[in-house]
Amino acid sequence: MLRRRVIVEAFLRWIETAKTGDRARAANALGRAYLQSEMSEDERKAAEMAMTFLLDDPSPRVRLALAEAIAWSPDAPRSLILSLAEDQPEVACHAVTCSPLLSDTDLVDLAARGNGATRMLIAARAHVTRPVSAALAEVGDEEEVLCLLENDGAAISTQSLKRIAERLGDSCDIRNLLLDRSDLPADARQLLTQHVSNALVGLPLAQAAIGLQRLQRISREATEAAIVSIAGDIAPREIPDLVEHLRLNGRLTPCFLMHALCAGKVDFFAAAIVDLTGCGERRVRSILATGRMHAVRALYESAGLPRDISVIFVEATLLWRDCARRAPGSVLGNICGRLLEKFRRHDSHGAVGELLDMVEKLGVAEQRQSARVYAALAAA
Repeated sequence: MLRRRVIVEAFLRWIETAKTGDRARAANALGRAYLQSEMSEDERKAAEMAMTFLLDDPSPRVRLALAEAIAWSPDAPRSLILSLAEDQPEVACHAVTCSPLLSDTDLVDLAARGNGATRMLIAARAHVTRPVSAALAEVGDEEEVLCLLENDGAAISTQSLKRIAERLGDSCDIRNLLLDRSDLPADARQLLTQHVSNALVGLPLAQAAIGLQRLQRISREATEAAIVSIAGDIAPREIPDLVEHLRLNGRLTPCFLMHALCAGKVDFFAAAIVDLTGCGERRVRSILATGRMHAVRALYESAGLPRDISVIFVEATLLWRDCARRAPGSVLGNICGRLLEKFRRHDSHGAVGELLDMVEKLGVAEQRQSARVYAALAAA
């Protein structure tokens, strides 16, 4: 005990008059000696006390030299690492990015209490666990989240990806990185399509060239088309979450549901009807596949569709059954064309007119796509 006190006192007397460069070299040497040299228990405790004293050195060069020496090691004193991790960024960077002693709880606390520079260091760690990624997704700014998404060693849950899409989806760089991920959930992908549409509508040049009202309509139609496309590509287990997300955001409109039905996205359409009616999935699928006209109409009206619109949905369902049996390759074109033949004879206004306008646009888009395919085959 006496020997340890003498060693520390001698070191402290020397520190009081030593120059900054000498103190920095001493701090680095002391840290390396603590980790690499054979020391008695008294010597080790004395070295730890001396390093603890160096945490209060007025020069960041000294604290940086200490961090460089010990931050990488699992044998460093944890109390020192915790203190260094909360130092100014150029000192903290070694502890925050390298130290194996910092637990998930430590890193989450640092992310919550620290500044952007601290969060950037956390996001750049070789391994970032899901709890730490969740904290960064919740409080990180664009640059910190970009760093997290670019880090191949970061484990990010689907919930965190969705939170990033909600908070920062208006950033083009964030969107691109998210959309490149195969594990991006469908509801987050839909959020990003909405951010793109909002960005388009907000462009002054586009507003001047097209007009705000028309631009909003184009944006809405493009968003719905993108969502229907997403709905056809996702795994079945993701469909209920996407449906719930769209319902909560007011997206399960009659036009959108008709688009999904005409496009043959039957699994998604059935899940939407299940969500809107509260009926069991097996019963809904049975009615859609084989139910009589009155049962199908009752199902749609229980989903909240008014009578004049439910009639069109019933006809679209019967046409879908027929087209799926006879010509599965051209379901969309057949349904759209035959719906228009039957209902355009009536004077349609309001919601019915809007629904049939959408059906007509779908049919035109399908015709143009078929023409492109035909031209490509003819030129081959």
